[in-house]
Amino acid sequence: MEQRIDKINYYLNIAKAVAQRSTCLRTKVGCVIVNHDEIIATGYNGAPRGRKNCIDLGYCTKKKIFPDIRHGGYDACRSVHAEQNAIISARRQDMIGATLYLTLYKPSTGNYEPGANSCQMCRKMIINSGIQKVVIRGETDEEYLEVDVEDWIQNDEILEGKLTY
Repeated sequence: MEQRIDKINYYLNIAKAVAQRSTCLRTKVGCVIVNHDEIIATGYNGAPRGRKNCIDLGYCTKKKIFPDIRHGGYDACRSVHAEQNAIISARRQDMIGATLYLTLYKPSTGNYEPGANSCQMCRKMIINSGIQKVVIRGETDEEYLEVDVEDWIQNDEILEGKLTY
């Protein structure tokens, strides 16, 4: 008998499909915001409307300016993050108590990004939006990490000096 996919992996798979619209050459990211089992908004990473995307330019601007940096250097990146695009597409009242599903993968390999998480700017936006939980795809199609947003509020990495770049 065929097994039905659980809801968490269902929404993470939708986030992966959304990521396929990404215009980033390095990492494709897709996001789905769900509340009361209803999709509120989706987002993927790409340049702001009207600006040239890295896939159009043929190179990653962040990599060109900061060739050795893995985390950080976000001001050099052309992309608006998937979480940001989803949040600005939704009404705050619809996001209060919602869950954000996030999938990241490398277009060069198709592999999921190990240890993926939202950046500090996206975390601040998620906190202010009223989203309650973030679920991030792990290294396989069945693995995921659940984050209670309250943990980000209570454990402020910036104040604790635990920020990594």
